[in-house]
Amino acid sequence: MKRRRNLCPMLMTTLLAVLLFGGIAKPQQLPKSVAIGSNPPGSLFYALASGLSKVISESTPIQAQVQPHAGTSTFLPLLDSGELDLGVVNAVDLGLAYRGPERFKIGGRNPLPHTPNGRLIMRGSPLRSSLIVRKDSPIKTIQDVKGKRVTGEYPAQLANWYNIFGALANGGLTWNDVKVVPVPAVNEGVDALVQGRADVTTHAIGSAKIREADAAVGIRYIPLDCSAQGLERIKKAVPGYYLSTVKAGSSNGIVEDTCTFTYDIYFIGHKGLSDSAVLSMLKAIWENVAKLPPLHPGFAEWTRERAVDPEVTIPYHPAAVQFFKEQKSWTAKMDETQKRLLALNP
Repeated sequence: MKRRRNLCPMLMTTLLAVLLFGGIAKPQQLPKSVAIGSNPPGSLFYALASGLSKVISESTPIQAQVQPHAGTSTFLPLLDSGELDLGVVNAVDLGLAYRGPERFKIGGRNPLPHTPNGRLIMRGSPLRSSLIVRKDSPIKTIQDVKGKRVTGEYPAQLANWYNIFGALANGGLTWNDVKVVPVPAVNEGVDALVQGRADVTTHAIGSAKIREADAAVGIRYIPLDCSAQGLERIKKAVPGYYLSTVKAGSSNGIVEDTCTFTYDIYFIGHKGLSDSAVLSMLKAIWENVAKLPPLHPGFAEWTRERAVDPEVTIPYHPAAVQFFKEQKSWTAKMDETQKRLLALNP
């Protein structure tokens, strides 16, 4: 009996220790810093990553730094493993990478690394682009591209293969209808055009590289086919693409109202990123969204209204879901979208 009585204080002490040190979940600590993967300096995605980094660093205790890479395909494995925290990526690339090459292909191929752990934090601006020629080129329409020297392959920046593949499909053309000039990535494609090694290339409208090329030799975006048939062809070729028109004079190389291929830009993380970090960064962007457009024209349509959409290609991070529900931006349809996308990588 005496032994049992002595056990009571010991049990109480043990229970108190468990409650104090192990039984109650400690609040998550914010990381001191995060890295945002992007395309190389001079690209639109680098500029957008830089703007997001500035807002996050100035509005939270987290110091965000841009970590440029040759292209999306080179940093997605780092993001999937958690070695890289965040990234600025396009919706088509993410759709291919999230589902993986074994289960999803566009144009008969999917060379992107399987990235099942990618999670969407915020849907951002639409990216608009088209094919580019020198200003004095006789090429005026997408049909005129047939038989010309067009940059291709893009092993370090695979999205651009789909950009040109989709643009050609819009005009009823294929890679077999052009002479392919191999380049590793998008900036090198513009260099090939400037140096006279290619007749046609592509790059995001409004990027620093385009301003540089326009100053060097003069460049011009050619309009795609914005008819119902042209829209049907490009949507069939590259799911996730749509068409929109950019007004003449609104950016370098837009010398007339120009029909462009369009897709969405994503701010993403990996699913292991702490809820507290995601909530802190997302709140900073949400509350300071008006500070983004002065940093770069590519932020002009980076709005609260575009942050959530049922047509996204990867699931949202759980903390982002929580945040958007609190903002009344998350609907029952979004619950269905989230459930469907999560089921693609059980």
